[in-house]
Amino acid sequence: MLVSAKDMLQKAKAGHYAVGQFNINNLEWTKAILLTAQENNSPVILGVSEGAGKYMGGYKTIVGMVNGLLEELNITVPVALHLDHGSYEGCLKCIDAGFSSIMFDGSHYPIEENVAKTKELVAIVKEKGMSLEAEVGSIGGEEDGVVGAGECADPAECKMVADLGIDFLAAGIGNIHGKYPENWQGLSFETLDAIQQLTGELPLVLHGGTGIPADMIKKAIDLGVSKINVNTECQLAFAAATRAYVEAGKDLQGKGFDPRKLLAPGFEAIKATVKEKMELFGSVNRA
Repeated sequence: MLVSAKDMLQKAKAGHYAVGQFNINNLEWTKAILLTAQENNSPVILGVSEGAGKYMGGYKTIVGMVNGLLEELNITVPVALHLDHGSYEGCLKCIDAGFSSIMFDGSHYPIEENVAKTKELVAIVKEKGMSLEAEVGSIGGEEDGVVGAGECADPAECKMVADLGIDFLAAGIGNIHGKYPENWQGLSFETLDAIQQLTGELPLVLHGGTGIPADMIKKAIDLGVSKINVNTECQLAFAAATRAYVEAGKDLQGKGFDPRKLLAPGFEAIKATVKEKMELFGSVNRA
């Protein structure tokens, strides 16, 4: 059964570890992540961007697939199904479809409008027992066509949004989506520290987890980050394994073209990537 991400992230913050959000793109992705979470006794958050939602045939399709897998694979660890970078309309659709958690990304609105819309969603999710993530200061890089430069959030604005009753907060601290450029300045721990000082117990979220060095990840967790989003890294691992299979000509041997065989190396590569991240984030055996 899907659960809200609230409890798992409060436990993570108190226990100084982080829960990974791994974005899903199809059945292979979802199954690989769920099995890895179960095998490592780790809580997990399945992230769905609006673009991926559309790609997979809609939010109700995704809810059906995830609920079916939880039951048929006997998944007993806590699993949240979370809308990633949702628009206001997207949030409402996911609430209706049966997601257990949503992120409203109002970072591109003036702060007053971000606050007003977040407030409305807080009231709706509370009633449904869902969790809500909000964002202040846009996260850099490109995700589904949304481009940002990786600016740092204003801690005072973070406090304003934190006080609305949200469950976890994504704040820009110089992190970006996708691959990090050569001249990346690194995470701003000063900003993160200032945000945590003002927001207290609230779990903080680090977007763009791919390519951030392990020591920075560990330091971010020490400073209150309890949820780390990973997407690009699984995509790169899947693509590399699939390329190796095809380049070795294995799709031309026997029934190697069967998607169950063709996609198997990529599936295993996602599992290996997710396990590595769960170990780094400290969520193994925390279910």
